[in-house]
Amino acid sequence: MSVTTEEELADAVSRNQDTIIIEGDLAKKTVRIKATGTVAWAVAIGSIGIVFYGVIATLGTGGAAAPVSGIAAVTASGAALSVLGTAATTAAISMAISVRSLSVLRKLRGNYKIVMESGNTVTLKRY
Repeated sequence: MSVTTEEELADAVSRNQDTIIIEGDLAKKTVRIKATGTVAWAVAIGSIGIVFYGVIATLGTGGAAAPVSGIAAVTASGAALSVLGTAATTAAISMAISVRSLSVLRKLRGNYKIVMESGNTVTLKRY
């Protein structure tokens, strides 16, 4: 399965696709997420989780709560920004929000390995 957006990648990971080909800018962001060390990832996922639950709470109120814009969400995730960088942090938050679950990020990091990386294309295999 070939993907180019965070939503498509999150959906493919959620559905346990055996092979995922990531194209475009998302490939670099995915490599950054996958390459982050365990301790640094623990810090980043904690920060991403705070933003994620804030956005989900806002969505659950039908927008009655103060909305979190994309840039505000990224800014609020300071620890993740310092570990992953802006692009990868934004991608991670978008993936989690698109499937309404942080587990998609854990599955991406824990259940998939990069088997090929070429320019703007990365191939992941589930193991």
